[in-house]
Amino acid sequence: MEEIEFIIESCEESMENSINHLEKALLNIRAGKASPSMLASVKLDYYGSLTSLSQISNINTPDAQTISVQPWEKDKLLDIEKAIMVANLGFNPMNNGESIIITIPPLTEERRLELVKIAKSEIEDAKISIRNSRKDANNEIKKSDVSLDQKSLSEKEIQNLTDNYISRIDKIYLTKEKEILSV
Repeated sequence: MEEIEFIIESCEESMENSINHLEKALLNIRAGKASPSMLASVKLDYYGSLTSLSQISNINTPDAQTISVQPWEKDKLLDIEKAIMVANLGFNPMNNGESIIITIPPLTEERRLELVKIAKSEIEDAKISIRNSRKDANNEIKKSDVSLDQKSLSEKEIQNLTDNYISRIDKIYLTKEKEILSV
């Protein structure tokens, strides 16, 4: 019995991790408003170590269309500017000698639809991950030494978990789609 509970808990934890991963992936899909999280994927060589931009600078959004990157060491400005370009985020950083200013261009309708497709792809990946968790848990249950009734009940419980997580993913998608498409 403990074995079954452990399998179900592991399955739920795996599904929760899928949701967390999805939410992080969707943060990188910008919806027209400037956000420090847009630069989350930017990393650069900082004294021999690959370091996240947020660990070596202050990243602010003075307004809805601008991101300001203020490095703690002025001599790193060129490295930061280069790292933003290399990250290929579609941004054009401007170095004013004190900080780096990034102006976020307004999204065209075509680009918004493209971003919705990217979000949909992330959603599908998350759903696949949830279903794989279900499959793995069901396989573990089939191998366990419990009665057929207990196996059946456990599989139903895992299916309920799956349905709940898929429903959560659908809600996350609807929210993100609305965010992307609103002007």
